[in-house]
This record gives sequence, C-alpha cells and structure tokens, in this order.
Amino acid sequence: MSILIPARNEEQNIARLLNSVYHQDYKNYEVIVYDDDSTDRTYNICAAFAKKHTGFSVIKGVELPEGWLGKNYACDQLAAQANGNYFLFLDADVIVQDDLINSAVHRMKLYKLGLFSLFPNQEMQTTGEKTTVPLLHYLLLSLLPLRLVYLVKNALFAVACGQFMLFDAGAYRQNQWHSQVREKVVEDAGIMKKVKEAGHNGDVLLANGMISCRMYKNYVEALAGFSKNALALFNYSIPGLLIYITLLISGPMLVMTTLNFNLMFFMIGLILLTRIMISLLAEESVWYNLLFHPVQMVNMAVIAFLSIQKHLTKTVVWKGRRI
Repeated sequence: MSILIPARNEEQNIARLLNSVYHQDYKNYEVIVYDDDSTDRTYNICAAFAKKHTGFSVIKGVELPEGWLGKNYACDQLAAQANGNYFLFLDADVIVQDDLINSAVHRMKLYKLGLFSLFPNQEMQTTGEKTTVPLLHYLLLSLLPLRLVYLVKNALFAVACGQFMLFDAGAYRQNQWHSQVREKVVEDAGIMKKVKEAGHNGDVLLANGMISCRMYKNYVEALAGFSKNALALFNYSIPGLLIYITLLISGPMLVMTTLNFNLMFFMIGLILLTRIMISLLAEESVWYNLLFHPVQMVNMAVIAFLSIQKHLTKTVVWKGRRI
C-alpha cells in the first residue's frame, strides 16, 4: 500500500494527518508526501516527521509544467514514486480513523474495484461553514444516489471525492489516471468516469465517521472553494447551472405564491424530509441544516454567480495559482 499525499501550504493540517495514518492498525504501507511548492513550513514539518518515523518520506516538488493543474501533477508525480499494490491518495486536510485502511482494502478485494472513493464527514465550527459546507452532501445526494456508481456500469454515473481515492495500482500504472485529467478542476469525477470507461469497477460511499475533514475555515474560504468547482460540476454549462439554481430556489418560491395550502404543505414536508435524511446520512446536525436551509440556498445562488463570473473573466485562483 502506498499512501500518497499532495500538500501545498498545509502546515496547519499535515501533522494531524500523518499522525492519524501512523496510528492505523494497517501497517504494510509507505507514505509519500509531495510538497507542492509550499511557501510555509509544510516541507519542514513533513521532513521532521519522516526522520522520526520509518516508511514516511517527503518529496520537494518541482515547478508546475504548462498544461497541468497543481494537484493533478502532484498526484501524478507521487504515483511515479510509489511501490505499493494499492495507491491511496489523501488530501492533506483529512484525518483517518483506525481500521479505515483495512476496511477499504477489504472492499477493494471483495468487489474487485479499480477505484474506491469516500466522501469524508465534514467538520464545521463557524457559522460561515455551517451555511455553506452542508451544500456538498445536499447537492451530491439529491442529484445522484451513490450506490448507482457501482451498480450501473455506464460511465455517466460517475462521481468521486479526491479527498480519499484508493486505486488498484496495476490499473493506475497502466492508465495513468491523473495524467488523463491533467487540466480538469473536478479531477476526481473525471477519473471515476475514465475508470469505468476502461472497464474497471468503481465504488463511492459516505465515510460514516471513518475519515473526516475540515474543508474550509470560514465563510470566505468556503465561497472561494465551492465557486471554483460549481460550474465545472455542470461541465462548464452556464445554462445548465442556471436552470438547476432556478429550479432549486425559484421552484419553492413559486409554489408559495399559489397560496394553495395542500401544495405548500407537501413542498415544505418534502424539503424537510430531504434535509433530515441527507443530514443523518452525512452525520451532520439536522437542526442546523433545517435552521440554515434558506441561508444555504441563498449561498448556493451566490456560489453559482461567483463561479460563472470567475469563469467568464478567467479569474479562478486557488492557493495562489490561477486555474
């Protein structure tokens, strides 16, 4: 098993991840961190940890080549250095729990998977996070039942989470998955699609507490992060994104204008039931998501606007790099 971690300016997170990996029950692994031209102490932290712990190492990244996005290139370079039978790519801001790797490898073998991905539990502390981050699971689970990724072999049913992606190493070496999506912002879903197109089985699940992540630290970070990806999720179709947002927000408002009590009661009940079910599945606070639902919908519209505006003006920037 090769555990591969791309890291750019992750001094606040990387030590937590390395410690959580070290304390796993599964021990047959190597851990390689790729320091992607960080301007903080990421490399020094990783180097110090590797010096004290056998099986851990860190690579100093090189200048990003033209035609690549930073994370995709970092993952490609990590795979080139890896020796394991499985490649597990982890984002630097996640924390893994005991038995996660054992369970994941077991599922890979049981279902003969080329790629297995998990959506981590999301940690949220500030109000800004609580009014934005739950949109991830809300949109994901309302748009696509995850079980269909495995059950339906058609590549149209393809989604994944780059925070946890476990590959069969042989299939990866043969196909060089990250190289195939070198320019894609939403590389995880693109890779799952290519994995299925190549005839391999793919699977994706919710983490159920086995891996967690605090994606963003505040409202501004969350808007920047989600707006980077929102339009890409719709294959950069502005009409597609606008239609979705219109149905999501204007639909309930239109029903309210009818003043039809039965119709309004049914709509409100459907929204409440959906939020409750998705919150429970994602292990998020039901009460917070019900309370903040209107604010989250407004933020969804803001994210869509920012995503379209950045795309049209070519001003998408993430971690100091223009995308």
